[in-house]
Amino acid sequence: MKILVTGGAGFIGSAVCRHLISAGGDTIVNVDCLTYAGTTTSLRDIDNSGRYFFEQQDIRNGEAMLEIMRRHDIDAVMHLAAESHVDRSIDGPGAFIDTNIVGTFRLLNAALEYWNGLPANRRETYRFHHISTDEVFGDLPFDSGIFTEETPYAPSSPYSASKAASDHLVRAWHETYGLPVVLSNCSNNYGPFHFPEKLIPLVILNAMEGRPLPVYGKGENVRDWLYVEDHARALETVLKKGKPGESYNIGGNCERTNIDVVRAICAGLDQRMPRGDGACHADLITFVTDRPGHDRRYAIDATKIRNELGWEPAETFESGLARTIDWYIDNRWWWEPLRAERYAGDRLGRKA
Repeated sequence: MKILVTGGAGFIGSAVCRHLISAGGDTIVNVDCLTYAGTTTSLRDIDNSGRYFFEQQDIRNGEAMLEIMRRHDIDAVMHLAAESHVDRSIDGPGAFIDTNIVGTFRLLNAALEYWNGLPANRRETYRFHHISTDEVFGDLPFDSGIFTEETPYAPSSPYSASKAASDHLVRAWHETYGLPVVLSNCSNNYGPFHFPEKLIPLVILNAMEGRPLPVYGKGENVRDWLYVEDHARALETVLKKGKPGESYNIGGNCERTNIDVVRAICAGLDQRMPRGDGACHADLITFVTDRPGHDRRYAIDATKIRNELGWEPAETFESGLARTIDWYIDNRWWWEPLRAERYAGDRLGRKA
C-alpha cells in the first residue's frame, strides 16, 4: 500500500512511520507542517529508505493535500495531525479549533474528491483512518467502568472537544458521502521520541537534571498507559483489517495514578542514574495547582480490537517504562536540542 500519514513528524505519527517502514512492503508519505511538536529528527532511521517520502504541508490546505494524494497515488490515509496538549488548549484554544476541526474538514474533502476519482476496485480497498483519543469520552469516575466504543462523548477540555468534533466529522463523511473510514480512540501513549513537555518525558528529563518534578494536585488522576510501539502496531491493524464505519478502542490495560507513574520513574532512575548527593529522585516531587477541568480517570476497554482484529499490547507498563527511561538516557542527541533551544519555561518544569 501507499499510505499517507498526516502528522508523521509527531510522537505517535513518527512511531507509525518507523513501524510501517520496518515492517516492509508499504510506501509511506509523511505530511507534516512541522509545528512546535514536530521534528524530522524522529525519523532519522528511515530517512534513506526508498519507501519513505516527506512532504512539508498543512492539512488545512485542501488543494495541496489533494495534489499530494494524486501525485503519490495514495491507497490509504492515516490522519494523526493534531494539536494535542491539553494545557496548551486551555491557554490558546483557537489553534486547536483551526487544526483539529477545520483541518480535518479540509482533509476529508480532499480525500473524498480523491476517492471519487479512483477506479472502482481501488475505491473498495481505500481507507481513511482517523486517529483520536480517549479524552473525547470525558471524566470517568473511580468507581465506574471503562470506556467502550459505545460510551457517549463528554469532552472536558478545548483539546478533547476539538477531537470529538473531528471524530463526528469523519463519521458524517462516511454516512453522508460513503467515504470508507475507520476510527480509533487510544489511551495515553508513552515511549521513545515523546515530546519533552508531556508527563513521562518531562519527569524523566527533569529528574536527570535534578529539577523539580511537577505533579498536578495530589497526583491521584488515573490514566491507562499504552506503549507507543504497541499503538503503532494497533493502528496498522485497524487500517488494514478494520471494517469501514467502525471504531476501535486501543488501550494498554495499564491504569496508574499520576503519582505512581512519577514514583516508578524515580525508582527506575535511582537504579540507573543515582543522584550525586545520595538522595532519592522522589525527593524532587513538587505538587502544583491542579489543571482546570482535570478529568479524574480514563480507562480503555480494548476487547473489540482484541477479539475482532487480533491485536493486544506486547509491553507491560513496567517493561515499557524501563525501555523508555533507557531510551532517554541513551539519546540526548534527540531531546537536548528540543529542550534547550525551543521549549524552556514553566511548561517543562524549568525556570523561564
